Amino acid sequence: MILPEVRDPRLVTIRRGGTLRDEDHQLLALWAADCAEHVLELFEVERPEDPRPREAIAAGRAWAGGELPMMRARAAGGHAMGAARPLRGAPRFAAYAAGQAACVGHVAEHDLGAAAYALKAVRAAGEGAGEARGEDDAALRFERDWQRAQLPGAIRELVLEDQIRRDPICWGVFTD
Repeated sequence: MILPEVRDPRLVTIRRGGTLRDEDHQLLALWAADCAEHVLELFEVERPEDPRPREAIAAGRAWAGGELPMMRARAAGGHAMGAARPLRGAPRFAAYAAGQAACVGHVAEHDLGAAAYALKAVRAAGEGAGEARGEDDAALRFERDWQRAQLPGAIRELVLEDQIRRDPICWGVFTD
């Protein structure tokens, strides 16, 4: 479970009693979609005929752009997670990243789910390729640094602080 028991009010929308503005919520969704899309190939190599994770990423972006209702984006996320379930390793985690990205409109904290599952996918791809532990760690750090470089300034501090706070429940992928 990647959602904390105690919610950070900065990641709860104003409408629900928190302090997260709509513009920042949308930025979180777009960043999550970027994180998931960056590893999507790890799924598509295994299941090129299954469009559900790619559709989920597009749905997350469409929600952020005001083009799709939250419930439809969330449903697309559920379908991507359904694509993940029968798989193992990197393809599974890449599909979960896509599913999490589509659900950011529903719960903003899914942004870190998308990022964490993408990092798990990179780690699993290295292990599956028989890479040495040092190479595996380097690939994980490279992906984590890439993700952080994509963060818009308006949400950068919020996400980085959340990564520290939730790293223990996100498999330790955000720290060395």
